[in-house]
Amino acid sequence: MYVCLCRGITDQDIKDAIANGAESYREVRDLLDLGTCCGRCTPEARSIISEEVALIASRLAIAA
Repeated sequence: MYVCLCRGITDQDIKDAIANGAESYREVRDLLDLGTCCGRCTPEARSIISEEVALIASRLAIAA
């Protein structure tokens, strides 16, 4: 699903950025140029980022 129509960024692009080490909205924004045009994608992007970071943290907790 497209999250940022201005830049053509999908939810998978955001998830990939998190999987490759980005840990915050700011890091994802800098990597993908996300939310730098109209900004309407910011709330959805932040939600996806929070969910992905929490998912990774829970996986690490289970593995430990």
